[in-house]
Amino acid sequence: MENKKAIFIFLLLGIIWGSNFIYMKLATVYISELQVVFLRVLFGFIPVLIYTIYKKTMRIEHFKYAFHFFIMSLLGASVYYYYFVKASSLLLSGITGALSASVPLFAFILAVIFLKDEKLDKRLFGILLGLIGVVLIAKPYELDVFESNIEGIKAIILGSLVVGSSFVYAKRFISPLKIHFSALTTYQLAFATITLSLFVDYNGISNITLNLNVLLGTIIGLGLLGTGLAFILYYYLIEHLGAVRASSATYLPPIVALLIGFFIVGEDIDLIDLMGTVLILFGVYMINRKV
Repeated sequence: MENKKAIFIFLLLGIIWGSNFIYMKLATVYISELQVVFLRVLFGFIPVLIYTIYKKTMRIEHFKYAFHFFIMSLLGASVYYYYFVKASSLLLSGITGALSASVPLFAFILAVIFLKDEKLDKRLFGILLGLIGVVLIAKPYELDVFESNIEGIKAIILGSLVVGSSFVYAKRFISPLKIHFSALTTYQLAFATITLSLFVDYNGISNITLNLNVLLGTIIGLGLLGTGLAFILYYYLIEHLGAVRASSATYLPPIVALLIGFFIVGEDIDLIDLMGTVLILFGVYMINRKV
């Protein structure tokens, strides 16, 4: 990491993403997956737009790059969110968290292929350590893989591939534009909101109001924090750390999910969980140290 601020943002982003799993799962009890994505994007877009207007960072000339903003709205929001929400509604949280950790692996492979400044170096060892740690926490050996929801597994893998590619696309096409991150976030969430509004079925979407906790979790947890703030943090990390190092923040959500399970749901944390946590943190350190 380059400085203490980057470390703090790195950890905060991991915590926000880690909390999203429980919000997504609860929301799908009341509304459809696409409706969850729409509300998440909408309530993430509104505060970011207000912040961007306050910062006065939007420029009319930016819209000549509208194609890139649209692509990023798909890779880093609409499509990625849909697959993760779909998986969250179908899979056990341990499996979902474990498979979501494939994001930095996809980002690393794609970055090495498409980005000249990303090389196959010692960071590969850190990625492998992190993945081993996630597998230990998920305990897939305790589950019958053939009884798992194959549709959910496919969804989380596809979502991980999509968001992993977004890191690389942003590094190659978005970061060089030198547009303030608040404006970038606003443009992409605007495209995502418009696109989703054309495809979402609004029938039954008001069911989310039947549970106040779920409603607040969707608006604040998934929208304001998990989308609006996460986008801003995401761009900051890509700009200061590079595509692969920024994507390694996805190693932290399994740890956060583990803690949520222990303190809120009442799940036990055993020695294997602790070993996995140590491996993940050490893997993150290996990836983010200067090489």
